[in-house]
Amino acid sequence: MSKQFSVLGINEELQQNLKALDISVPTDIQEKVIPLILNKKEDVVALAKTGTGKTAAFGLPLLQLVDTENTEIQAVILAPTRELGQQIYTNLMSFSANIPKISIACICGGTPIKPQIERLTNDTHIVVATPGRLADLIKRGAINIKNISYFILDEADEMVTALKEGLDRIIKELPKSRRTLLFTATMPGTIKQLVQNYMSKHVVHIEVDMTTIGHQGIDHQYVVVKPIEKLDVLLHFLNSKKGERGIIFCKTKAAVNKLSKNLAINKFSSGAIHGSYTQGIRDRTMGQFRDGSIEILVATDLAARGIDVKEISYVVHYHLPDTYDAYVHRSGRTARAGAKGLSLTIIQDEELEDIPDFEEELGIVFKELKKVDAQSIEENKGVLWARKIFKTKPNKDISERFKTEVKTIFHHLTKDELIEKLLSNYVAQNTSISTKPEPSKKK
Repeated sequence: MSKQFSVLGINEELQQNLKALDISVPTDIQEKVIPLILNKKEDVVALAKTGTGKTAAFGLPLLQLVDTENTEIQAVILAPTRELGQQIYTNLMSFSANIPKISIACICGGTPIKPQIERLTNDTHIVVATPGRLADLIKRGAINIKNISYFILDEADEMVTALKEGLDRIIKELPKSRRTLLFTATMPGTIKQLVQNYMSKHVVHIEVDMTTIGHQGIDHQYVVVKPIEKLDVLLHFLNSKKGERGIIFCKTKAAVNKLSKNLAINKFSSGAIHGSYTQGIRDRTMGQFRDGSIEILVATDLAARGIDVKEISYVVHYHLPDTYDAYVHRSGRTARAGAKGLSLTIIQDEELEDIPDFEEELGIVFKELKKVDAQSIEENKGVLWARKIFKTKPNKDISERFKTEVKTIFHHLTKDELIEKLLSNYVAQNTSISTKPEPSKKK
C-alpha cells in the first residue's frame, strides 16, 4: 500500500498545497528521498529516470527545512537548461503557494541579467539557476552562496557533460559544510567522478526500480527505412497521430531546421527549438507547445530538457542517439505521470545492429514497426497535398475577370464532382498511386 505525504514527514501547510494540486500519493523516488532529506544529514545521490517526480522529492523537504527568519540564501538548485530551471521554479512556487514567507528566485540564462541582479538585492531563501548565469552573477559579486546549507544538482548527468566549466566555478564558491543532493537519470563516469571529488565520503545512494519505472508505460518501437524514404515515413506516421502531441528529436541544429521547414511546408502544426534560437523564440515556441497551440515540437537533446508536459503521446528519434543516456532522456518525455506513450526510432539498415545493444544496456524490448507500403505513402502525399490546398489563404490580388472565367468552368459541378476531378488530376500526375479498386472483404 502506498504511503501518504504525512507519513513521509511533510508538514500540514505543504500537504494542503499538494491537495490543491491534486497530488496525494508519493512516487517511489519521493518515498525514498523525502524522509532521508528531512531526517538525515548525509549527502544524497538519487538515480531516477525523468518523469518520476524528482522535483517534489527534493523540493518539498527543502521548502520545509528553509528557515524563513534567516534572510540569506540557504539553497541553490542547479539545472542544465533554462526550460528545466523555470519548470523547477514553477513547481516550487506551486508547492509553497500558501507559505508567502518563503522567497524563491529563478536566475537562468537567456534573459536580461540586470533584473535578476535587482531581484537578488531582496531577501531570498532558494535560488534556482543555470550554471552559466550563476557563475556570471558570482563573478559580478551579485550573489553570495558561501553560506548555503543545501546544493541540489538536477539532471546532473547532462550538466556535467555539457556545462562542466561553469559548474566547477560554482562549486569552488560553496561552503564545505553544505549538504549536496544530486539527482540523475544515468550514472556515467563523469558523475561518479563528481561524486568522488565534490561530495562527502558518506554518501547515501538511492535508486528506484530502473528497469520498470524508467520505461513504465513506454512502447519502444523501431522502423527500418531507406534514406530516401525517411521523411515520407515520418510524415505518414505524423498524419496518423493528428490531434496528438509529440516531440521529434534530431542530432543537430541543422537537422532540426531542415525537418521543421518540411513540416511547415506540409502544414503540420509544429515548432522547433535548439540552442541557436533566441530565448524569446524558445519561450514562445514552448508556450505554444504547452498550451496545445502546436502539436509537434522538433528539438535537439539539450534544448528539450525541462519539457514537463503530461500529454505527450509519442517521441520520435529521427536520428538514433549516440548514447544510451540520450535515448533515456528523450523517451522520458512521454509516458509521464502514469500515462502511456510511444517511443519510435526511425533507422536505416546499417543501424539495425545497434538495437540489441540498446535493449541489453537499458533493459527494454523494441518491437519492429512494419514500414508502411508505397501505396499508402503516395496516398498520404495526396492527403498532404489536399491539406495544403485547404490551408492556402485566398489571394486578393487575383483579378475578378480571371476568377469569373474559372468559376464559369466549374459552376455546374457539385462539391463531390469537383473533388473527384481534382483527385483524378492529382493521380494522373502521380502515376505511382494505384487506381485499382480495393479487394472486397470476404464475409
